[in-house]
Amino acid sequence: MIPKPIRTLGIGVAFVLGGLAIGNIVSASAIGAFRFAIEEKRKKKALACRACAGKGFYICKLCKGNTTIKWSPLYDPVCINPCLCPTCDGHRIQRCLNCIGKGYC
Repeated sequence: MIPKPIRTLGIGVAFVLGGLAIGNIVSASAIGAFRFAIEEKRKKKALACRACAGKGFYICKLCKGNTTIKWSPLYDPVCINPCLCPTCDGHRIQRCLNCIGKGYC
């Protein structure tokens, strides 16, 4: 059997920690809803991005959509190794750097 003072202390701690957890969840959801509402307002009034034509992505500028680049660690290469493109990771498209992939500015 747990002594009464320790049980009372445990109940108090659980009450405080539960209140903090609920407060954290409520505030996080309120902030998320606020950010979503602001983003929707921006989307309605914003113009489409010129760099990606409103798509949010464009063909990779480093590999030009080939998924690999020619690379050699030497200045005067004896052999050139095809390597996976570090910009697009072989997906052939990259996120627009102008609008950060949103499609509008």
